[in-house]
Amino acid sequence: MNKLIAYLKGSREELGKVDWPNRETTINHTVMVIGVSVLVAVFLGGIDFLLSKALKIVVG
Repeated sequence: MNKLIAYLKGSREELGKVDWPNRETTINHTVMVIGVSVLVAVFLGGIDFLLSKALKIVVG
């Protein structure tokens, strides 16, 4: 039990040393991640659509 308490205390100390990003940085990074995710989804959806059409032409 003492090891668990020591671990939790050490974890709390380390979290206190973390340089957390400010609100603006967090929002900017979140918007960037969402934007890139949407672009990748559109790109992959387009590739899927084109390959599906090509396969229908070849098969049918």
